[in-house]
Amino acid sequence: MVPNGVSVVTTTWNEQENIEKLVSATKRALQGFPHEIIIVDDNSSDGTIHIAKRLADIAVTKSREGQTKGLLYGMKLAKYPTIITIDADLENDPIHIPNLIQQTAKFDIVVASRTKLPRISEKIASKTLGKLVGVSDTLSNFRAFRKEAVPKFNLRGGETFGAEFLVTAKKKGLAIGEIKYDPPSRRRNPRIGGTIKANLRIFWALIKSLALYAP
Repeated sequence: MVPNGVSVVTTTWNEQENIEKLVSATKRALQGFPHEIIIVDDNSSDGTIHIAKRLADIAVTKSREGQTKGLLYGMKLAKYPTIITIDADLENDPIHIPNLIQQTAKFDIVVASRTKLPRISEKIASKTLGKLVGVSDTLSNFRAFRKEAVPKFNLRGGETFGAEFLVTAKKKGLAIGEIKYDPPSRRRNPRIGGTIKANLRIFWALIKSLALYAP
């Protein structure tokens, strides 16, 4: 139990079909916890921000810079000492949030790692960068952060799909923990593109993250 509250941060880009379901499921998972929901919209063209403003405690729109920068932007707006980051596409089940929260008693960052990684690029990231930072799913942005860790993040790598958070945490000596969960089936049109495009983008993010890890 975290009596002082939980801030949940998500980024959206054309997620009007999913955002209400995500908010409802998150609120159910957080019954009994003081909490707020923060939505950072990445300049959607489908009106997501209008739905977000109706549902969230804080809803802001910004120029499109990708998920990693969007999450940090929202984390800086959080008022509670525990911050949960979660994808808006319903591939992260909020039912696991209480377990993430419990682990922050021992760790500065806790990653909810998928038990099955669907892309070859994600598997390679797990075998390389994952070994360095101590988690099996470096591209999962379903995470818990202690708020005091947020000022330590100064993103330099552009879009790394959240990997730079783990690189920075490792280099600054933050404690990184992990839980595991069985993910649902991937949606038909993932945000980062089809198989070839997604793998190329992830490989580039991996290269940048490994370069950032170097002394």
